[in-house]
Amino acid sequence: MIQIIAGEKGKGKTKILLDKVNADVLEAKGSIVYLDKSTKHMYELSNKVRLINVHDYCVENAKEFIGFICGIISQDHDLEKVYLDSFLKVACIADDEIVPVLEKLEMLSNKFEIDFVISISKNADELLEGAKKFVTVAL
Repeated sequence: MIQIIAGEKGKGKTKILLDKVNADVLEAKGSIVYLDKSTKHMYELSNKVRLINVHDYCVENAKEFIGFICGIISQDHDLEKVYLDSFLKVACIADDEIVPVLEKLEMLSNKFEIDFVISISKNADELLEGAKKFVTVAL
């Protein structure tokens, strides 16, 4: 499953994401990974959540991002959820790449039974139809 938290910068998407991951870790049977563009939120996350600063791994485009996600999945067979903050920056994608990347993530989600929870700094009504279907929170 893919869930998108959409809204302009400064609307509180990260707070919602952090609250959700910290609540989910209490019930998780597998592992949880939180991907971000920095380690700024390290102390706001439960110590049971693996925080990865994607910028440390030289991800520069959408294909490299998908490869990075596949690498994480291949190394953690207990992976249950992946949280992505600042999705457009972390994944290094342009607006026209959002839907194809979400489709790849959906395929990975279905194949490996992993949930992706994503924050996108855009209003939900600005997203293309292929992305709107994943929006669960619009700020």
